[in-house]
Amino acid sequence: MSPESVSGDEPEWERTWKGHASAFDRVKSVTMTLSESRPASWIAEEAAVSPNTARDHLRRLIDLGVVMATEQDGVRHYYPDPLYTRLRDVREVLEGTTKRELAEQAAALKTDIAEWSAEYDADSPDALREQAAVDDVPAEMAYELTRAASDWELARYRLSLVQDAIKNYDSWTSDPSSITA
Repeated sequence: MSPESVSGDEPEWERTWKGHASAFDRVKSVTMTLSESRPASWIAEEAAVSPNTARDHLRRLIDLGVVMATEQDGVRHYYPDPLYTRLRDVREVLEGTTKRELAEQAAALKTDIAEWSAEYDADSPDALREQAAVDDVPAEMAYELTRAASDWELARYRLSLVQDAIKNYDSWTSDPSSITA
């Protein structure tokens, strides 16, 4: 926690967060934003809860199929369940979208990917990152290449979601309980 919190005066953002979100919601929120697994103590600090409270809520999130855990150097680490996250993202893509609109989104994403490939003469986001790391590439160009690589990866992920949504559109939209989030 910040020095302000140690002295007993918690920062305004923390007071507001605590006032508007339950401890469970704060633990879930922190955990769902992780890009790498973290121990309960780290999650607790970020969520402004005690480590025991974080562990209790993390166990509940595991039971709900939202979070997974792994052991690293004898310490339990937590991270978002990839299947839960994917299904949540597919549901978001499906909401209020027709099959035709999904097909149009797929076409637009494929166009974006093809344009990055042609513009940078690369076949993948990793190839762009390799170009960015070359010694004679100026910093500004390296930044542009890494940004394009991130955009390309996001477009590929979004395209995979749209493709799943199209493939399962009829069953998932006729019976909303067939997809969980």
